[in-house]
Amino acid sequence: MARQVLLIEDEPNIIEAISFILSRDGWSVATHANGETALDAIRRHAPDALILDVMLPGKSGYDILQDLRADPTTEDLPVLMLTARGQKKDREMADKLGVTRFMTKPFSNAEVLAVLRDMAPDAG
Repeated sequence: MARQVLLIEDEPNIIEAISFILSRDGWSVATHANGETALDAIRRHAPDALILDVMLPGKSGYDILQDLRADPTTEDLPVLMLTARGQKKDREMADKLGVTRFMTKPFSNAEVLAVLRDMAPDAG
């Protein structure tokens, strides 16, 4: 069975690029673009790993991460957080909330792939 990843991102170009590179590597990729309903999507898909944008419509990636870490069923879910804002305070906030890995945009597809493989090596 393929490793499952859920990409929560609202920029079509990024969704397309990440979906393509991960699918080619054998991942099963589901996408979601709304922060407000992201937790429902995470529970529904039960992914092996999550790629989470910080700036989303409805609810920020930070709020979603905080909710994930507070729920025993998702507290250990590997989360790669993506953001266009790479200031030190953004990284510190993500670390404080329990992010697995943090990456700033623009990023290379190979970098996303390597991080995801590292985060969920035994998935699937």
